[in-house]
Amino acid sequence: MLQGLTLKKEKDGRVFCAHFQAMACDCEVLVECSGRALALKLSEAVFSEAKRIETKFSRYLKNNIVYQINNSAGKTLTVDDESAHLLDFAYMCYQFSDGLFDISSGILRRVWTFDGSDNVPKQAQINKLLPFIGLDKVSWQPPLLKLPSEMELDFGGFAKEYAVDCCLTKALQVCSEVPLLLNFGGDLICSGPRENQQPWKVGIESVGGGQPAVVTLSGGALATSGDANRYLLKEGRRYSHILNPLSGCPVMDAPRSVTVAAESCIEAGLLSTMAMLQGPEAEDFLQAQEVNFWIQD
Repeated sequence: MLQGLTLKKEKDGRVFCAHFQAMACDCEVLVECSGRALALKLSEAVFSEAKRIETKFSRYLKNNIVYQINNSAGKTLTVDDESAHLLDFAYMCYQFSDGLFDISSGILRRVWTFDGSDNVPKQAQINKLLPFIGLDKVSWQPPLLKLPSEMELDFGGFAKEYAVDCCLTKALQVCSEVPLLLNFGGDLICSGPRENQQPWKVGIESVGGGQPAVVTLSGGALATSGDANRYLLKEGRRYSHILNPLSGCPVMDAPRSVTVAAESCIEAGLLSTMAMLQGPEAEDFLQAQEVNFWIQD
């Protein structure tokens, strides 16, 4: 068994559950089958793919593509096909959101630290960073990328959801005959219904500490965005970690949590984040997208 991966059989005797850590969250693989060897093989495929994506796209690591981009000092880089695919997706998100979903806005973490304290930065600190935000300032003519000096790109806004989708694809290449469900820190996808066409039952964590809502899933994905664990609180006002890149400030009056169902995890994640960026208009936005969603205020 790969180091960092654990596998056990659930009480019902038909589902194996694997656990590991990746992308700063708990990851879970549920496999409904009778043989431990197959469950282990599928779980190892998921584990290896998750670690590959984390290693390649984490902003915390050196010598990967993100590090190369952010330390390019204004020089033109040629990026690989996978990175180009994610950059194309990032530009699509940027245009779809009218600039609200912007992978160049991660630079704001220099002044915003969402640790539950009351340490709200001064507007002057925020204003110093605004000139270095805006994907429209980046030259992207695939596969050539030119990032202006002092700017940064961060794929964290959708890297985990991308990993969920890729990991399911990798597992299905090993075996497509057994039911699978992947759960990476609350962002999840299943290969289809369980045996006998029974749906998977998953919980949406309550932000108020109550019982989680139970959702049945027979296919597709769920993704959740919210400020349950990352926020600031000052003088009775809550500041969400969802930042508006145009102002550099948290989106106010947004829901505490938004969960969206979609065919892929990356699509569900985009829509849940986009809804949070709409603030009090989140529900209207999601209704216009004609998707199933759950909002907690």
